[in-house]
Parts: sequence; C-alpha cells; structure tokens
Amino acid sequence: MRKNLLIVFSIIFSVGFAQRSIIRQFSETFANVAEKVNPAVVTISTDKIIKIDHFQNQYPFNRFFGWDRDLDQDREFRTKALGSGVIIDAHKGYIVTNNHVVEDMDKITVKLMDKRTFEATVVGSDPKSDLAVLQIEGDDLTEVEIGDSDKLRVGEWVLAIGSPFSDNLSHTVTAGIISAMGRSDIISRQNYEDFIQIDAAINPGNSGGALVNLNGELIGINTAIATGGYDRSNRGVGFAIPANMVNKVMNDLINKGYVVRGWLGVAIQEIDDSYAKALDLDSRDGALISNVASASPADNAGLITGDVILEFNDISINNSSHLKNVVSSAEPGKRYKVDIIRDGRRKSIYVKLGELPDEPQLAFMRTEKSSSLGLTVQDLDNSLRSHYGLSSQEHGVVVTEVNRDSEAYLAGIREGDLITRVGTDNVRNADEFKDLIRTSSRKNTVLLLIKRDDVSRFYALEIDS
Repeated sequence: MRKNLLIVFSIIFSVGFAQRSIIRQFSETFANVAEKVNPAVVTISTDKIIKIDHFQNQYPFNRFFGWDRDLDQDREFRTKALGSGVIIDAHKGYIVTNNHVVEDMDKITVKLMDKRTFEATVVGSDPKSDLAVLQIEGDDLTEVEIGDSDKLRVGEWVLAIGSPFSDNLSHTVTAGIISAMGRSDIISRQNYEDFIQIDAAINPGNSGGALVNLNGELIGINTAIATGGYDRSNRGVGFAIPANMVNKVMNDLINKGYVVRGWLGVAIQEIDDSYAKALDLDSRDGALISNVASASPADNAGLITGDVILEFNDISINNSSHLKNVVSSAEPGKRYKVDIIRDGRRKSIYVKLGELPDEPQLAFMRTEKSSSLGLTVQDLDNSLRSHYGLSSQEHGVVVTEVNRDSEAYLAGIREGDLITRVGTDNVRNADEFKDLIRTSSRKNTVLLLIKRDDVSRFYALEIDS
C-alpha cells in the first residue's frame, strides 16, 4: 500500500513539474521573441501645421467682447500624431508603417528603442493598402525577419509590439492568438483588405507596429481596432495587414515608386442564397460577375456577365473581396487560368492580366463605335444623364459622337440622342447595341428608335456589308 502511494505521489509530482516546465518554456519563448524584435520596432511622431486665414472671420464674436488683438492675422496651429513602424532593411534604413500614420505630414520623426531619433523621408505610400515606406540614415540598425503569412493558422499565438497612446509607452508587447484570417470590408470596400484578426491588445499609436509569430518573424503590420462605438480603446478585436501583402507593396514602392496590381476588368459581387438558388449553385463561395469592362482582359478572354468565378490560378475564391486581392497581387502580362460556372457548367478560361489603370471605374463607362453607322454610343450613367438632360427613368444608350460624313448624320441623328431600340429589340447597354447591329448587318439595313426632347422617331439606315 505504501509503495502504491509513493508511486501516485511520484506521478503527481512529475506531472506538476512537467506543467511548470512547459509554462516556463512558454514564458521564455515570449521573452526571447520580444528581445529579438523590439530593437526593430520604432516610434513615429508626426507634425503638421494647419493655417487658418483671418482668425476673426472664423470667430466674429471675439470682436464683440473686445478680443480682437492680432485677429486680422493668419493663425497657425501645430498638430501632432503618434504611430509605430518596423525596420525591414537595416542597411538602407527602410521602415514600413501605415499610410494613415504619415499621410500629408510636414515632419516625421523616428525614435528607436535606444532613444536615438532620426528625421524620416517618405519613400512611397499606398492609400489603397494603407501602407507606406519611410527611410532614415543611421548606423547599427536592427531589422526584422519577414515570415510567410500564407502559412498562418487560426489559433496560433502572436505578439503585437508598438507604442500605444504615448511614446512613454513605446515598445509595449501584448500577446494573443490569431482569431480569423481573410477579414475584408473592415475600413472601406474600395481598399485592398485581407486582414489578420487578432485578440492581442492594440490601441491608438499601435498603428504600423509589428505583429510577429513565436519564431520572431514579422507576419503582419497592426492597422486597426474594432471598438464598441465612441470608445477608442481595445476591445479584443484588432486587425493586421498580412506580411505577404506588406512585402509585395513594400517592394513595389521601393523599386517602382507605385504599387503594380493585376487587372481583370470585371465588376463583381457576393453570392447570397437568392443568387445561388437562381444560378443553381451548390456553394456560396466564389464571385459573381455583374459587369465586364469593354476591351478589358476579361472581355478579351471571353468572360461575360453572369459568370461565377470559382478559382483563379488554382486558388479557390471565397468571395468578391478575396478575388480582388488575389487578382491584384498577380503579375500583369502573365496568363492565368480562371475556373468559372456558366449556364450550370464548369469550364476553364485563360486570361492574360492587364495592369490596374489609375481610374479603373472609367473602363466600365463602355463605348461602342459603329464604323458602319458612323456613330459612337455609350452606357448611361449619372454624369451623362446630367450632361445630356436625360432623366433616371430613361433607358438605352446615348449617342456621344456622330461622323459628319456618315449616313447617320445625314439622316439627322445627333449627339445626345437616346437610342432605345434596334429593330424590335430594346437596348439596355453598349454591348447589346453592338450585338444587335451585328445581327442587323446581315439584312444591310438597321432600324433605330431614337428619343430626343421626349419625342421618339424611327430612323432606317443602310449598313455597309
């Protein structure tokens, strides 16, 4: 009996000792990571001078109370802000941070852990990803190793390092886990968002700081927090830009001065239950094409409105935001396989990507020039409706150009006319107009119903075969 009790006590002691040993090792891992990464994390202080013209005009009640001395002069106010950053190239002094930390600032000061300070210059910035690259000139800098954020798993332990609230709290280290991956539409649908969600405490001032794994590798840049309304403090929901996106944007800004993004040329939307039922889809994953820009890579490859993109370059697409991020990170000029569902059947289409234009939305203002008719038509939008005095209830395509030597001009068709039908078919957009003209060309004659000043009239035009 005594022997058995000794065995039981021995087992309990061994288990307890093993648990304490694991906890000690865990704690040492955190401390080792903090020691390794902290010197590469910096505090960023920014200054901006705001000028207000004629101070008394802004506050005229001052004159009533006699507080009018020097109020005719312009006044200047200095604003200060705080953020964090991470040294990613010690030799060249490159620092990555959030764009919103340094955007439109007059002066940017970087403070290291050893209390040295440097004035930084902006190498490049990208508001769409909320990233910016700074540069300082200094010796004995420490850089962080960049990890592969595609290998992250929900539940992994991470550390967040930055300067919350004040530079007196610089190099604050907090711990948590990865709560979710691929979060989007957090800040703006117009941005490129693929956030890592974490529960490690981050607060104002942490923006631009490091998110690292237990190997001490940078796996994200802390960017935003979700709060309960007006409260700006942490509620256990933070977001970081994944390292692979950071690496791509950073290299483009350094090497090219701007971010190169792939462009497919489609407008896309989410697939909800109603769309899935209407399209006879088994899954809600993928992205539904709602529009194809004329002469875009998608148009040239044969993608059409109503196609559902399931995979891009063998990457399964979760939703429209996911597709936008995957395409934007792909290389323009290369050919990629796109798996779609069309009319209930799965097929593969190969697309040669273009480079994202400065104003991609303009590509969807489609025009169709009919050389046989000598006129150009364009899809209606708010701008064209306003320009030509067309109401929101009117539908069709608007004539934006007419060749003076064409039969259309001789027949009396003018810029601003609204084409509502071709033959017996209603016209809704420039693509339909093109298809209907092509069909009519077999008969060598086309009948157009044109509306001008609330009066509709048919025009019969001959088409060159």
